[in-house]
Amino acid sequence: MSVLTNNLDLFLSGFGTTLRLFLISGVLSLVLGTILAMLRVSPVPVFRAVGTTYVTVVRNTPLTLVFVFFVFAYPYLEIIKFDFFTSAVVALTLYTSAFICEVVRSGINTVPIGQAEASRALGLTFGQMLSNIVLPQAMRSVVPPMVSTLIALLKNTTVAAGFSVAEAGRIRDALSEQGENVLVGLLWVAAGFIILVMPLTLLQRILEKRWSVAR
Repeated sequence: MSVLTNNLDLFLSGFGTTLRLFLISGVLSLVLGTILAMLRVSPVPVFRAVGTTYVTVVRNTPLTLVFVFFVFAYPYLEIIKFDFFTSAVVALTLYTSAFICEVVRSGINTVPIGQAEASRALGLTFGQMLSNIVLPQAMRSVVPPMVSTLIALLKNTTVAAGFSVAEAGRIRDALSEQGENVLVGLLWVAAGFIILVMPLTLLQRILEKRWSVAR
């Protein structure tokens, strides 16, 4: 217990940064992932090709390489300069959005095709059909995989520790430098992540009950 109490500021600071990474990247990933899913089901071949290429490339690229590009390679392009935290947000967002895209797309595929045809018969555009009819139903059916993807994002934030972002993943190094018991410190870090995951799991159960889809 002394490892936690003696280094409480370190734990609070680390997990605070982890939460910021998770919340910002999570919101941006949901937005970008939904847009990518719309591209993948678009009737325009070029849009479908762009969405498919993005998802295929990013999903098959290790997250660490995405971080390496934005932290070390991207600055040489001298377009927009990012600090380490912003680079981590960008890397996590671009990576996670590819997985969210597939989750949303799978939800879109569960909506009966007759509803899309009826929408077109009523004169709705493709965008109106997706936003007003298809996406609301799709989101209800993908709650479990969506929450699982967000939980994976939460755990993936620890990769940022290797790229000069002082989040929960760097607590071990700080404890080691101070001569603290690293094993006990890691157990507290694990407990912290469990505490962070529990609200997501609870949210998943609540939404599943509220948005239960009749099969």
